[in-house]
Amino acid sequence: MFKIRKSKDEEPTAPGQVRIKKRSRVPGVMITQFVEELPEGMTTPDFTRKPIAITIQEGKQVIFRAVVIGKPAPTVTWMRNNGEIDDSYKITQDKNGGEYQLQIPDVTSDHADTYKCLAKNEYGTAVVTAALNVIEVGYKKNRAMQESRTAIREVPEDFKKALKNKVDMEAKEEKKPEIDDKFWDLLMSAEKKDYESICAQYGVTDFRGMLKKLNEKKMEREVEQERVVERLCNLKPVELKEDGDAEFELEMSLKDPCSKIYLFKDGVMIPFDQDTEVKHGLKQVGKKFVFSINGVSAEDAGLYQVEVDGVKIFSTDFKLPPVDFLVKIQDVKAEEREDAVFECVLSHPLKKITWMGKNIALEQGDKFDILVSEDMLIHSLVVKDCLPLDKGIYAAVIGMKSCNAWLIVEADNDPSSIGKKKARKTTRAGGGGPELLRIAQEQNEKVQKEREELVAKVRAEAEAAAAEKAEAEAKAKAEADAKAEAAAKAKAEAKAKAKAKGKTKEKTGDKPKTKKKVKAKGEDKVEGKTEEGEPTQEKRKRVRAGPLVPDTVIDPGVYFTGGLSDVNAILGTDAELVCRLSSEECDGVWFKDGQELVATDDICIVKDGTYRKLIIKNCKEEDAGKYRCEADGRKTEAVLNVEDPPRFNSDDLAEFIKPITIKSGKDAAFKVSFVGREPFKIQWYNEGEELLEDSHTKIEKSSSHSRLLLTKCPRKISGEIKIKIKNECGTTEAITQLLVLDKPTPPLGPVDIIESSSTCIDFKWRIPKDNGGCPITDYILERQQIGRNSWKKLGKIGPEAKYRDTDVDHGRKYCYHIRAETDQGVSEMMETDDIQAGTKAYPGAPSTPKIVSAFKDCINLAWSAPSNTGGTNLLGYNVEKRKNGSNLWSQVNPPDEPIKEKKYAVKDVVEGIEYEFRVFAINISGAGEPSTPSEFVFARDPKKPPGKVIDLKVTDSTYTTLSLGWTKPIEEEGVQDEAKGYFVELRPAENPEWGRCNSSAIIMTSYTIMGLKSMAMYWVRVLATNEGGDGEPQELDNYIIAMPPPVRPQFTDKKIKNFMVMRAGNSVRINFNFQASPIPNINWLKDGLPVAKHVTVSNSDTSSQLIIASSERHDTGIYTIIVKNMVGQETSSVEIRVTDDPKPPGPVELDENVSGTVTVSWTPSPDEKKDDRLHYMVTKHDSVKRTWHTVADHLFNNKFTAVNIMPGRQYKFRVYAKNDMGVSKPSESTLWEVKRTKETFTLSLPASKDCSFETPPAFSVPLKTHNSPESYECYMSCAVTGNPKPYITWYRNNISLNTNTNYYITNTCGVCSMVILKVGPKDSGDYTVVAENSLGRVECSTKLVVQD
Repeated sequence: MFKIRKSKDEEPTAPGQVRIKKRSRVPGVMITQFVEELPEGMTTPDFTRKPIAITIQEGKQVIFRAVVIGKPAPTVTWMRNNGEIDDSYKITQDKNGGEYQLQIPDVTSDHADTYKCLAKNEYGTAVVTAALNVIEVGYKKNRAMQESRTAIREVPEDFKKALKNKVDMEAKEEKKPEIDDKFWDLLMSAEKKDYESICAQYGVTDFRGMLKKLNEKKMEREVEQERVVERLCNLKPVELKEDGDAEFELEMSLKDPCSKIYLFKDGVMIPFDQDTEVKHGLKQVGKKFVFSINGVSAEDAGLYQVEVDGVKIFSTDFKLPPVDFLVKIQDVKAEEREDAVFECVLSHPLKKITWMGKNIALEQGDKFDILVSEDMLIHSLVVKDCLPLDKGIYAAVIGMKSCNAWLIVEADNDPSSIGKKKARKTTRAGGGGPELLRIAQEQNEKVQKEREELVAKVRAEAEAAAAEKAEAEAKAKAEADAKAEAAAKAKAEAKAKAKAKGKTKEKTGDKPKTKKKVKAKGEDKVEGKTEEGEPTQEKRKRVRAGPLVPDTVIDPGVYFTGGLSDVNAILGTDAELVCRLSSEECDGVWFKDGQELVATDDICIVKDGTYRKLIIKNCKEEDAGKYRCEADGRKTEAVLNVEDPPRFNSDDLAEFIKPITIKSGKDAAFKVSFVGREPFKIQWYNEGEELLEDSHTKIEKSSSHSRLLLTKCPRKISGEIKIKIKNECGTTEAITQLLVLDKPTPPLGPVDIIESSSTCIDFKWRIPKDNGGCPITDYILERQQIGRNSWKKLGKIGPEAKYRDTDVDHGRKYCYHIRAETDQGVSEMMETDDIQAGTKAYPGAPSTPKIVSAFKDCINLAWSAPSNTGGTNLLGYNVEKRKNGSNLWSQVNPPDEPIKEKKYAVKDVVEGIEYEFRVFAINISGAGEPSTPSEFVFARDPKKPPGKVIDLKVTDSTYTTLSLGWTKPIEEEGVQDEAKGYFVELRPAENPEWGRCNSSAIIMTSYTIMGLKSMAMYWVRVLATNEGGDGEPQELDNYIIAMPPPVRPQFTDKKIKNFMVMRAGNSVRINFNFQASPIPNINWLKDGLPVAKHVTVSNSDTSSQLIIASSERHDTGIYTIIVKNMVGQETSSVEIRVTDDPKPPGPVELDENVSGTVTVSWTPSPDEKKDDRLHYMVTKHDSVKRTWHTVADHLFNNKFTAVNIMPGRQYKFRVYAKNDMGVSKPSESTLWEVKRTKETFTLSLPASKDCSFETPPAFSVPLKTHNSPESYECYMSCAVTGNPKPYITWYRNNISLNTNTNYYITNTCGVCSMVILKVGPKDSGDYTVVAENSLGRVECSTKLVVQD
């Protein structure tokens, strides 16, 4: 079920739906939910696997994969942003795995886009996007060939037409599409025999032009390469090796050994390492560089380029045959702690594929084994030690193709293994079996056959080319020899003829002789021309019979077609170094570390066709080193590494893996010998946990063996014992089992009683949790009768965990001790609970009695029998009654006459009294538990149903609630009785059925209905009820709409702004609060027209807000809000003025039109036309006052006349532009001055007298009287004036104090002060200050009284 729609189309939302955004557990997935609450068991769509972004080369296949979940099953839609999903796309669905695919078989640059996958069901949608990037590799052949066929070829008839069409021809040449740079990169690194296939791949048909441009590019490339490389040769394109790896090589000498080498794939730099075990490796042997691609997969195809310091050195295109699954992995069902195997078969060999488990890439490790067959066609994934957590989907991935299957792990439910770690199983689940091996073998034979045919075809083509070349050379040589022989013969004939003519001339005279010689000579020249002209004519008519490009390469001799590769060998095993020559005849010379090797018992030198092999038997440490093979002056090198990983001694290992069984408390020892290169890391494990040395664990380690000693072994140590040895060359491990025997644990209770009667007790129990490693042989029992102190031994009863005791007394209780016995001993005892022989079984409680009917003298009851009868037949029932408010139950039926039926009429009642009843079931053991009491019921005749309620009305309503009120119905004796409760019923307008709002009757005469749909129509009715039944319903006269009472719109803001000034660029926000019912329609207008699109309006039930994110001047205007509903409407307006700081006016000019005035004029501000509230302010400055003051404001014109201009003063004027935002910068005028003539002014001043500032001293502030407590500080001060400065002297009792250090005296700026730090009785007295200078003397006195 697929739909195709453009990605830009909006997804419609049905009326009433919501759009709730949810977060997916898969990053990048957006989920939208359409309902507020999902029904139980239903889910919105989601992706467990999302399509990923793909970057791929043009012409290859692209597959987007998605796995979608959701209930109900969602519909999946594929879209693209720019374009349609047409017939070039293929959409598939795997119903078993739930995988959806969008396939593009032959991708082009037109397919590059962003693709969207949308999953939708009735509860929501899930959307995810993925980008497709296409790498262009050149123009396709068919397009180029089509253009070449349809191109117009003009043949000039004469020289003039050729000149006339020269411009047009050049223009047409410019229109030819440019060839991709990758085409030239491939050509410059390819052999000449591959030129034709590369040209066909990229659609190039102009071979001569290609060769010319190729030579130019080669020269340019060589110039660039000379900067970084001294020598470059032996460029070998990328090849896929038989072991599943790929490599390409070249030999180059770098000018700077520190130059950086870069590797690019499809123009993207990829990291590589000197370690050949990584994905992209580099191995350098001398001047040879070998780049390797390990574990080739489908993603490794592309154009590889080698650069040195930014200069391109070598390019090669790597192509892989399309690989598919011949046999896909199948579902595996494994038991707990068993290994599970997934296997698949490929159509072509691959060294490595990607295994996924629960959407996570899996790696080789302790949990997973990833295996590949020798022919690299069978790939296996082993999930070791399966646990319930390993359950899930596993997948094998090859590029864009994949297959998946389920792993189901069955838990071990064996009760004997509960609580104990289960032993690991040695069996395996899954795997393909013989059929899979057969398919792989057939495919391998097919692949080998194709490979041999390809090799044979290449060899045949090479031999044919060589034969054709040899034949052409022989033919050319024969033609040359024939021509030379004909020329020599012609020359000889000419000479003979000339000689004969010479003899004739000698007879006739000298003159004719000379003439004949000249003629003969001329004839000889003509003949020579003819002979030379013939090959020239043949060359012009020559037809190409060989390859496209003339092969002018000189035979290079013998060279290596396959170099040596580094070999890692294990100590004591054989190592083989292999290389391949281009010739079978040439012998190779082998060297080790520069020394020539000869064949010995341990070294074999083998010559196998073109292969040269060096086999080193029983490798030793000293055999490691650098080996070289030389042939005909060429050489290849490789390194032999002799590794010595840890290996177990086979005899010790066979002894080690045998399980060990010991008794609890005994010692267990494990020893194993091994060999390998030191140092070793030795680890011992018990059930996967590493063992460390402690008081009970001793570990001995040496270079040849390791020993584990476990002392006083407890039972819990039983399980797997593993040793793991690791060194720098590898890791090995061995596993054995340890079984510790012990006495069993006690049997498990509680016991299950099978039978407990007056003659026997039959019971069973659970077996011990741990049997100690041995089977249970017997159970030993002893019994005690409750009330006695002695125990009676019952003896051994056998291995079965149950016992039947027939020697019992009826009604007695017994207790039992149970012990388990094995070959290792007897367990602790388990004590049972008390078991009674012949226990009485009373019946259960019957159902609650139901009141069938009630009258004033009889109440009829009915009930159901109990589910538990006590194992016997019921004899009858007893019925009891109780009055309301009483605690006393009384039996209704006679004690010795049980009620046989399950109903009863109680007649022992009093009219008007309220009763409740309960029932007992009776069997042979007696009466059982009572039933739950019935409802209270009055002993009176049935009542009449009540009448209709009165005055039903709606008291309040909202969008979701409705409140009702009514008056209880009138009572009429014999017609309608009193109402005991009320039911409210509701019916939507579109539904014919009534539904009750309250499940039990209410006694109030009002009710509020909740959960209504906003603005929906409902019918409402109320009916009264009592014991006699329901009365007739009372409906409202009209339907009700779920909404508040109608309210005319009115604004609730206390202060509403009607004018706003905003700075341009700031946001504008206007908010109005209102109340209205029903919800009003809100409309905003600007100057009477709808607001612009950039204005955002957000509304709620009680408010509306207008927002202008970034205001401009054109947003100025009057904005009006209209709030309208069915009751009425209300409007409000606010004026918004958007402005900015005004720009200053232009230049200011001054002019005097009237004497004593100045006319100030200025150029308008640029904002005057934009802002109708802009005005001007003029300020004046004169040279006398020297301050600026405003002379005019709020001027809306550009001219002002200033008055009271005084001659002789200099004036300046400033003009400001003002608006609602503020004041602009001023525009200032030039200096203005009206000059006037001044008369000479003279002034006679009287002669000044000298002034003297000298004054006699005087006290401006006198001293004050002081009363000071003893030991306190006293501060006296006065102020003195005088010029010159008077000299101050302090006296106490007419004794000078100036030299007394007990007093601190200062005189600062005429303020004279004295401080007595600690006043004592001796400080009491009269103090005098004397000030004197040259003009006089003055003094001031005071008195100090010291208080006790």
